[in-house]
Amino acid sequence: MKILVGICCSILLLSLLSCSDMKGRDIGTITGAGAGAAVGASVIGGSTGAKAAGAAGGAIIGGVVGHQVGKSMEK
Repeated sequence: MKILVGICCSILLLSLLSCSDMKGRDIGTITGAGAGAAVGASVIGGSTGAKAAGAAGGAIIGGVVGHQVGKSMEK
């Protein structure tokens, strides 16, 4: 599990570094989705399938919230 989290964080970091012209809402969406997936996977206990569902739900909710926050950063 720790290896998977490390890989996901590395991919997230590389994607943020590779796009220097991203707008606030883009950064907010990516950051929110990553944070939401991490929180969703850690909050939901049980089997691997349940953790994957928690990560997916967290990523969706985090992405939406991050997008809205990012839009407010652009103003």
